[in-house]
Amino acid sequence: MSERGRDAGEVSRNMADAPVEAAEWGLVRPYGDDTGDGRLQVSFTLPIPSDARADAAARDLARQMRIERPIVVHRKALGPDFTFFIVYGSVDAAVDLDALEVEERPFPILDHREVDRRVTAALGRPAVVVGASLGTDAHTVGLDAILSVKGWAGDKGLESYRAFRVVNLRSQVRPGDLVDRALEEGADAVLVSQTVTQRDAHLHHLRELAAEVAGRGVSERFLLIAGGPRLNPAMAEELGYDRIFGKETTPAGVASYLAWALSRGREAT
Repeated sequence: MSERGRDAGEVSRNMADAPVEAAEWGLVRPYGDDTGDGRLQVSFTLPIPSDARADAAARDLARQMRIERPIVVHRKALGPDFTFFIVYGSVDAAVDLDALEVEERPFPILDHREVDRRVTAALGRPAVVVGASLGTDAHTVGLDAILSVKGWAGDKGLESYRAFRVVNLRSQVRPGDLVDRALEEGADAVLVSQTVTQRDAHLHHLRELAAEVAGRGVSERFLLIAGGPRLNPAMAEELGYDRIFGKETTPAGVASYLAWALSRGREAT
């Protein structure tokens, strides 16, 4: 596109015209070989045998997804009746970064000493945190990363803080049993970690717990918190939780939230 017809200082929004200008107006496309070329790869599984027809089916699906010039770069049989694909191609779509709405974290990340200070000042004692993985979920890696002293990647868990008394119920805990233990311990916060996501099992179990808490009329007794790799903070209201943590959550992040929420009161959560 020439400068003719464009006002002085106006930035082109045509990626083919001047892709480098994307940084100025917040429009971005996938990057492959060159800036703004729209190149990407996607992976998926189809319930069909691994053969030539499978390749054709994968390419056709990619075209329906508006992926141009799709190429099957990897195909692997998953048993006799399923096939996994990686497809490479390009798209015309672009993302306007300026139009996106992203939740800003409402609390600061605090160091150990400040977490201990704020919780002690708010409660006059250590906060009781009861944690578990619910229902059929037998995974405790995420739960232990947040709760245990060893923590994750050098970031020590809640057990390392003087501000918290941690009760870790581990995995496959029924919602009713978790609520019983939380009330017995006088919990200030209940922390649930859900890893298994097949058929939305994580959402099912989280809703079961929220319903149990609401049904007993104890929602004001403690903070209800959940975390997992397929969750994000925007889901908190929908699921009936005070706070949801997603991927890349750290022990320091959870500790800082607890210090912030307990020191400000439930209305600020």
